[in-house]
Amino acid sequence: PQSSLSFTEAIKTCFNKYANFSGRARRSEYWYWILFALLVGIVASILDVIILNSVFAGGPLYWLTAAGLFIPHIAVATRRLHDINKSGWWQLIELTIIGILLIIIWCATEGENKKNKYGSPIKIKSRRR
Repeated sequence: PQSSLSFTEAIKTCFNKYANFSGRARRSEYWYWILFALLVGIVASILDVIILNSVFAGGPLYWLTAAGLFIPHIAVATRRLHDINKSGWWQLIELTIIGILLIIIWCATEGENKKNKYGSPIKIKSRRR
């Protein structure tokens, strides 16, 4: 069984590997990144409405935030797919409805506990509590 990263460790890892498309990412790293991006997007949308009097929530702050998080999102998704021994190019199937569901299922699948063509499983140092 794989250990998981904390929320802050996952976000730090994704920013440290901003445009790193090689290696592997654990489920916790990917899903905490998704949660972080969702929360940041919501805050940006609220600020668009409050500060910029945007008529809708998808104003300029939201789009700047989305642009800033786009590359690390693609990178962590690529590394997540690598963890289950799939190419990051599989993300292109998200352009179809069924593809979105397939990516969600794959990203929720536990990674391989053995070395694959994308590298060795990620070892996380145990934290003292």
